[in-house]
Amino acid sequence: MVLPMTPGRPFGAVLTAMVTPMTPDGALDLPSAVRLAKKLVDEGSDGLVLSGTTGESPVTHGPEKAALVAAVVESVGDRAAVLAGVGSNDTAHAMRMAEQAGEAGADGLLLVSPYYSRPTQDGLYLHFTTVADATELPIMLYDVPGRTGVRISPDTWMRLAQHPRIVANKDATGDLYAAAKLKAATGLAWYSGDDGLFLPFLSIGGAGVVAVASHVVGAEFAEVVRRWDAGDPSGALEVFNATIPVVDALNDAGAQAVMAKAALQAQGVLSHRTLRLPNVAAADHEVAILGDILRAAGLALQGSTTG
Repeated sequence: MVLPMTPGRPFGAVLTAMVTPMTPDGALDLPSAVRLAKKLVDEGSDGLVLSGTTGESPVTHGPEKAALVAAVVESVGDRAAVLAGVGSNDTAHAMRMAEQAGEAGADGLLLVSPYYSRPTQDGLYLHFTTVADATELPIMLYDVPGRTGVRISPDTWMRLAQHPRIVANKDATGDLYAAAKLKAATGLAWYSGDDGLFLPFLSIGGAGVVAVASHVVGAEFAEVVRRWDAGDPSGALEVFNATIPVVDALNDAGAQAVMAKAALQAQGVLSHRTLRLPNVAAADHEVAILGDILRAAGLALQGSTTG
């Protein structure tokens, strides 16, 4: 059962940054995406983020992104929030994707800082607010300087928080102290963008997590939130500690899409672990190691380790 949404959790508490399933020839696999979305929600995700980094957003195209949103909304949109990644280093392109996501039925948008270009703080502000002005959907910004080369400054956050459609941040800066201050100062919902900081983010009043490991430990992540909300931090820590080997395995070296697809195939959820270049699917020996970790965590495996 998913967790109830609250004003402090505009998109839920456990959001899975969902992989984009593909056929062996690299085509979008919508039937598998629908099955995966249902599985994730059944196991405790109350939000899904489509076409983010883990969803291989740089190598999927506009019509594919819209089709993915429409299919997932149709299948689980009455049970979970569906956010569409619309990040680009081209503001006009991001605006077009935001429009398409809205037409496809998305509940909200994930908007990452423009990557590679390294804009000024004024450029960041104008990029975000220009996209926000072009949509009626609520927006979660995504501050991930390790991938974009630029970090949103505190002054810029204060300006951005004034926009009525900017309601949340996915924080992947790794700076918990800054997150605590910015959450308090802006009043925005603050989500952990790092699986490993999920519980510490709850301790500073964070809304939850946009996670990769919840592909396979979604029920455990939901239980962490339930115990935390019930005033049982030691119980929340106990559950979270049990997920650590899986968190490490799926986030190894920043290859989240690679390892998440491998884990899902090992569990029999996906038939294939195909990715589009420049990502390359995990090798059989890597999947074997991952399988040992999943088995040790008590997760059932049934799929092939090839393909």
